[in-house]
Amino acid sequence: QAQLVESGGGLVQPGGSPRFPCAASGSISGIYTMGWYRRALGKQRELVATITRLNGTSYADSVKGRFTISRDNAKNTVYLQMNSLKVEDTAVYYCNANTVNSNAYWGRGTQVTVSS
Repeated sequence: QAQLVESGGGLVQPGGSPRFPCAASGSISGIYTMGWYRRALGKQRELVATITRLNGTSYADSVKGRFTISRDNAKNTVYLQMNSLKVEDTAVYYCNANTVNSNAYWGRGTQVTVSS
């Protein structure tokens, strides 16, 4: 079954630096872009960061300089390194993968709560 599986999440203190992986199952082939999105309570889902197979990256202005996205193509895994976390980063974080033939896959989401 094709799926993306996020790991990590939970309660993190302000200023924390967690790193979350998301692995795509082997049945997903031809992945081009991978990324992370988030949805805060009462808000729409928004882009956090994306990375292409050639390591081109883009970030939301709100996380530039604090978050870093990376990937391991051999493992079909994308990572989100989050630094200097703020309370406003609290959200459900979703992993995304898009293939060269325009299929989109989503993880189930992982809750990240930034609070002291």
